[in-house]
Amino acid sequence: MSTQRTGTILADQLIDWGVNHVYGLPGDSINEFIDDLRKEQERIKFFQVRHEETGALAAAAYAKLTGKLGVCLSIAGPGGIHLLNGLYDAKGDGAPVLAIVGQVSSEAVGTGAFQEVNLERLFDDVAVYNERAETESQLPDLLNQAIREAYAKKGVAVLVVPDDLFSVKQKDEERLTAQAYYKPTITPRDEQLKEARQLIEKAENPVILAGKGTSDSQTELIDFAETIKAPIVLSLLAKGVIPDNHPYCLGHHGQIGTKPAYKAIKECDLLLLIGTQFPYRDFLPDHVQAIQIDNEPEHLGKYYPIELGIAGDAKQTLSGLTKLISPRSENPNLERYQDMMNQWRVSLQKEKRSEEDPLHAPQVMFELEKHMKSQAIVSTDVGSVTVWASRFLPLVDQKFLISGWLATMGVGLPGAIAAQIAYPDRQVIGICGDGGFSMGMQDFVTAVKYDLPVKMVVLNNSKIAMIKYEQAQMGHETFETSLGEVDFAKFAEACGGEGYRIESYEDLSTRMEQAFLSDKPAIIDVVIEEQAPLPGHIDYVSAVNFSKYIIKHFFETGEMDLPDMSKSWERLK
Repeated sequence: MSTQRTGTILADQLIDWGVNHVYGLPGDSINEFIDDLRKEQERIKFFQVRHEETGALAAAAYAKLTGKLGVCLSIAGPGGIHLLNGLYDAKGDGAPVLAIVGQVSSEAVGTGAFQEVNLERLFDDVAVYNERAETESQLPDLLNQAIREAYAKKGVAVLVVPDDLFSVKQKDEERLTAQAYYKPTITPRDEQLKEARQLIEKAENPVILAGKGTSDSQTELIDFAETIKAPIVLSLLAKGVIPDNHPYCLGHHGQIGTKPAYKAIKECDLLLLIGTQFPYRDFLPDHVQAIQIDNEPEHLGKYYPIELGIAGDAKQTLSGLTKLISPRSENPNLERYQDMMNQWRVSLQKEKRSEEDPLHAPQVMFELEKHMKSQAIVSTDVGSVTVWASRFLPLVDQKFLISGWLATMGVGLPGAIAAQIAYPDRQVIGICGDGGFSMGMQDFVTAVKYDLPVKMVVLNNSKIAMIKYEQAQMGHETFETSLGEVDFAKFAEACGGEGYRIESYEDLSTRMEQAFLSDKPAIIDVVIEEQAPLPGHIDYVSAVNFSKYIIKHFFETGEMDLPDMSKSWERLK
């Protein structure tokens, strides 16, 4: 039996697991494995990023989009530390990710060597699997186990490897572990479905709150809603699960949600939580019966008191319930919410179709909507940009990508890079604020280097506007939320890509069209006026605190700081 470098054996294993690319940066404590990957570029592509955080965020985004394992690597010490933000994003959103992290040589471990940190302790909280290899013979089995745990627990697996182990030769023989993961199907019990039927048929005003767990159950979700005549409210991560313009869709819930969604949830007499761990208790009703469907039993009742928990996959469970339940002929409440939603959409259209200067974000979303193709992937950053994209950019059959549970800024560009790699024939659009984009904008060079024709739309108001609004909402004087002005179009050109600067309504249509006609990576830098990202429902405390802020700011500066809110206030009446 022939012998091979351990790194070569591991590269072959990754390929056999279906991994076709890895994100990372070369370096002295991972270079042995890098050399093994170099020899396999036809089968497993290595994408060099400019920052390890980008690599981890891209791996997480790839896993969220495809359900497949995202893989990143780094050196010991600073490289491993840089991975953490992206790995926590994967943990928060339940994405299977493998991080292969180099370590100082075996003989130097524990001596306080240059760049040595306790990596096992560093990754202990973020990882569902976290092991350091002691010998080369362990590595093939450890890799199999790491990948299997990442898939099974929908989380992060970390394999720490002293770099010298990759270079040691060993026999490529039969291993202790199997190189496969067998996904279970969670089937609900018949008695649970019958109990759910009784609760649903007794309810006069049932409402569905659907999360990303319904992402492969669009048909079943709509059929179920139509059978029981219940409106569908979506969590942010579920945007795009059903078309935003579907008559049963009331938009999103929570701080960035719609007023019809808030009203429907608060007024329901039966709340159906399907594939969601919606955590914002203040936005959910009190003393209402609830049914929760989730394929992970430990999630049932975790964030809301429920009458009935059904452990089951959404697709199968919804199909079973729809067949069991007697169809309802009408629901006046549904019709009332649909009327409210139609009015909401009309008010959004008024904002979007404005031709006024200075530009506002809704106008940009309306122009972007004209250029967005079927099956496109929209990678959205975190901040006020989340409000503008989720509220003003309707999706029909496109995919929506964001950092949900961690809500980390800087995800827009890594997500776009991962999306274009995963789906090279699809249109990929990134939507960022200038604050989020500038956190990792160096990796626009990565898109240029690998000829990834992503279109990055930057809403540029020279502020971290969401933070300013949050400070004001708390009644505080705003502090350090202004950013220096940056011409991101010139930056794009400096990177070798294309840049389009838009400063007026007159330029919006022409330059947006020029950017989308190009097959090159491009940044569309749109200078916008600050606009308060008001929630769909404003509670009394927030309104009082915002008034305190306005008064405080006036007495301290002599100026009225009133970001353009007139259109938003009109919609919220």
